[in-house]
Amino acid sequence: MKHLLKLIAFKFLFAVVLTAQAEVVRVAVASNFSAPMKSIASEFEKDTGHRIELIFGSSGKLYAQIVNGAPFQVFLSADSSKPARLEKEGRALTGSRFTYAQGALVLWSARPGLIDETDTLLVSGQFKRLAIANERLAPYGLAAREVLENIKVWAQVKDKLVMGENIAQTFQFVSTGNADVGFIALSQAIEAGRLQSGSAWIVPPQLHAPIQQDAVLLEKGRDNRGAMALLDYLRSDKAVSLIRSHGYRL
Repeated sequence: MKHLLKLIAFKFLFAVVLTAQAEVVRVAVASNFSAPMKSIASEFEKDTGHRIELIFGSSGKLYAQIVNGAPFQVFLSADSSKPARLEKEGRALTGSRFTYAQGALVLWSARPGLIDETDTLLVSGQFKRLAIANERLAPYGLAAREVLENIKVWAQVKDKLVMGENIAQTFQFVSTGNADVGFIALSQAIEAGRLQSGSAWIVPPQLHAPIQQDAVLLEKGRDNRGAMALLDYLRSDKAVSLIRSHGYRL
């Protein structure tokens, strides 16, 4: 009985110490990575005791907020250029940047059978509205424009474009029927490796520049143990498995 009481007391004291050392980490996350990041955050909190606050948005808007003093400790961008710029500007710790995922682009429609897993629909122009993310704010939007230019249809579709502020809004346009089709992140269209609904064409990666998504430790996270632990956790086998399951390449 005494041994049992000692064990309970030890576990209680360990929990108290862990709680005392736990930190809150404010993480700015590109919209395309919202689903996997929510899963990763849940596992990270259970495994480490640290707590995460997630703020989602377009990479461009999140970058602007960081420049203007937003209290984020970690930035998960949808590209590599913005984290690199933050390093150069002294707003992120040099050497902390790494690629946590490589994004995949998909042309998706909520209507089954509309897309035949090729670029045929885009070439034919048999649709009213095409949604893409704002290329000035969202790397997935820039990739979408590159695809349209590379298959030689940009001129004929640009008057049909519906512009989303970020990839999450772009997905909403298509899912609600405000656009017939749209370029979104593959992670938004699949679950457990399968298309959730509708029809899709997974864009061959050679049709656009690689969507290299980089993470970086921001200056405000320099002394935050939770922030540093999160960056390590993103490279763990558990996190990598979750990232792959959402359609990202590594």
